[in-house]
This record gives sequence, C-alpha cells and structure tokens, in this order.
Amino acid sequence: MRKTTILAAAASLMLAGAASAQQQPAQQPAPTTPAPAAPGGQQAAPAIQSVNVIDISELPKDTQTQVNQVIAQRGDAGLQKLRSSIDATPKVKSALQAKGMTSAQVVAASMEPNGALTLITKKAS
Repeated sequence: MRKTTILAAAASLMLAGAASAQQQPAQQPAPTTPAPAAPGGQQAAPAIQSVNVIDISELPKDTQTQVNQVIAQRGDAGLQKLRSSIDATPKVKSALQAKGMTSAQVVAASMEPNGALTLITKKAS
C-alpha cells in the first residue's frame, strides 16, 4: 500500500507543483457556490490538511528510480517553482523545519484528494 501511495505521489508530482504555485498565500473565504473547474480540465487542489515528509532513501529501490525519472523530466525550473511554492506556504515550510529540513532538500511533492501533502526529500550527497 505504501509503495502504491509513493508511486502515486511521484506520478502526480507535476500536478502538485503547479497546484501549489497557484495557491494564494492568504486564506480566502469559502465560496458559496461551487467553484468552476480549473483550465485544462484539472481539478482545483484541495486545501492542505496534513504534511508528510519522506526521505527518498526510505522508498523502495524501484520507487526511487521512478521518482528520479520524474525529477529528471521536470528539470531545474520545475524544481525551483516547487521550492518557491513551499517557501510561500507557511504550513508546509514549518512542517519541513520541524523535521530539520528546508525546501532546498525537497525533490518531489504530491497532493492527495483528502488534503494530505507528501514531500519527498533528498539529503545533500
């Protein structure tokens, strides 16, 4: 189950980065009518309910390989965008700090429909 969850996290990495970048830092009041679908058929990201921080070394080897492939496809610009989004979101930034980490160590992220954000980190080698 954990492997499936991490695999899903890696697969939705690009969506999470884009959704996080679009999130406003200030909390806005809840709309009284249903929000329209996001452009391109994507659903709007749910509000962050919890933040999980996992080091890539804790993942199974095949999952690590898949995460590394996603990271390579995204490139440096995508990684910088993800890290900027993390720094702009106090709840996420403080969760990382509680683990003794910074956004510079985050290499991937995934947002679940229930609001659980998973950050995959990598220690400097």
